[in-house]
Amino acid sequence: QVQLVESGGGLVQPGGSLTLSCAASGFTFSSYTMNWYRQAPGKERELVAVITSTGKITNYADSVKGRFTISRDNGKNTVYLQMNSLKPEDTAVYYCNTRLPRSAYPKSYDTWGQGTQVTVSS
Repeated sequence: QVQLVESGGGLVQPGGSLTLSCAASGFTFSSYTMNWYRQAPGKERELVAVITSTGKITNYADSVKGRFTISRDNGKNTVYLQMNSLKPEDTAVYYCNTRLPRSAYPKSYDTWGQGTQVTVSS
């Protein structure tokens, strides 16, 4: 079964750092772009970072650019989000996501993890 499992969230003080992990299974991880999203209470889901299948190209939301780094290890089927200089406004549930071909994965064409909570507070 296609699965994405996030981990690494927690409570951190402003200015601190945290690294999130997303373990993928059930598909050829190295063939697909991976995404990190976040959703704060009362807010719409926001795309935070994107990484292409080989990791050669990455992209970030303006709000996190220069502070967050997305990376992947295709040998471990894992995508990471390193978060530095954290701010209270970074507080959200962070989700891992990928879009798979509907024809090949008819029930998992838009796949999400369960999310991991990141709280930035003094």
